[in-house]
Amino acid sequence: MKNYFSKYLNHYKSLVMLGMPIVIGQIGVIVVSFADTLMVGHHSTLELAAASFVNTLFMLVIVFALGFSYALTPIVGNLFGKNDHKGIGIALINNVVANISLSLLLMLILTVVYFNISLLGQPEELYPYIRPYFIINLVSLPFILWFNSFRQFSDGITDTKTSMWIMLSGNILNIICNWLLIYGVGFFPELGLLGAGLSTLLSRIFMAVMFSCLFLRKSKYIRFREGFKISEIKRSELAAHNKLGWPLALQMGMETAAFSLTGIMVGWLGVMELAAHQILLTISQLFYMVYYGMGAAVAVRVSYFAGQNDHKQLYDCSKAGLHIILFIAVCVAVPIWMLSDNIGYLFTDNSEVCLLVSAVILPMVLYQFGDGMQCNYANALRGIRVVKPLMTNAFIAYFVVSLPLSYIFGFVFNWRLLGIWFAFPFGLTCAGILYYICFRRSLKRAYNSDSGHGLSA
Repeated sequence: MKNYFSKYLNHYKSLVMLGMPIVIGQIGVIVVSFADTLMVGHHSTLELAAASFVNTLFMLVIVFALGFSYALTPIVGNLFGKNDHKGIGIALINNVVANISLSLLLMLILTVVYFNISLLGQPEELYPYIRPYFIINLVSLPFILWFNSFRQFSDGITDTKTSMWIMLSGNILNIICNWLLIYGVGFFPELGLLGAGLSTLLSRIFMAVMFSCLFLRKSKYIRFREGFKISEIKRSELAAHNKLGWPLALQMGMETAAFSLTGIMVGWLGVMELAAHQILLTISQLFYMVYYGMGAAVAVRVSYFAGQNDHKQLYDCSKAGLHIILFIAVCVAVPIWMLSDNIGYLFTDNSEVCLLVSAVILPMVLYQFGDGMQCNYANALRGIRVVKPLMTNAFIAYFVVSLPLSYIFGFVFNWRLLGIWFAFPFGLTCAGILYYICFRRSLKRAYNSDSGHGLSA
């Protein structure tokens, strides 16, 4: 066993060094989500339920947009391995344009949702809180996609620390403004959930502007600025980003939709279930964001080896990534299970909500292993630019398996909130297995190809 793991030591080291700054930045995002949920929950249970509904909808959109921006990482990683710095700058400016265009499309769709939001069947007493919070999240959307472009560029050139520090700074700003605006500290007004929304908007603007300023002024980025010009915006470059970006966006969007659409189902159960659902989502996002950090490192390293057509190192890197992620899954799941009876009280004083949270911890812990597996191999496929099969496999896992089971367990079997959450282990594990099979098949084709074109399908 020791000899088995020893051959992966170099990959473990590289992935941890590359992935830890991403993980730290992502944990910072979750700390803010924890702080939002905790502060809003102690201010009002109705506001916590309203936040759950809006955040669930916007998480779908944000993750969809993040998946679209993921197209930049393998492109930059490949160019970085070839020392094509101008090409990286060209790729970045085209990704920024593609992301901003996508944000405008998403804002249009969400505006239609806003004017028809009463059709989604949520409790009537929540709408006075839902509507203004929805508008603020809508306005912040372009800044999220703007930041995503620079973040994926930074990850692709293995500069993961810059985005980490910017995210941590933005998160600290968010928490401070939460404290001032939710509770009305000093001369600031007490705005409750609206204050939490304004804090989030301010932090997202700060992070997008800060990264742009660093890129345009710091000497370490000067070699990339040569290609970062308006004149380098080209239809062929935009087409390349869209070709990779849309399958990735749809894959991640379908995964998140499984959670978002079940959030609407939870709203049918009542305010208490919706509040408990928000707490559970906040906790589970901690796991996912840690996996995402290591998965992003896998994508960067895999794209580098793909550029060199080094299939053995590429495969070993993907396995090393899975080992690390599954180890993390054990480390984070065990404490949550041990604290299951008390963890809800961190977010609210409502005993009914806390009891619901405690009852649903088990399926949340169970699905971590499937979630870690699907995150690892989805990123490995992204690294070798095999993205189209991700859409089909995601549809099977989340829309054929997970969503129907959520309804069956929750409403046909009448297991309610527990039943809805028990569908997630089935869907996520199915996704992990399908992505792994697809990855193995893609590598097998690449091994049988003298030119290695199987890695750019």
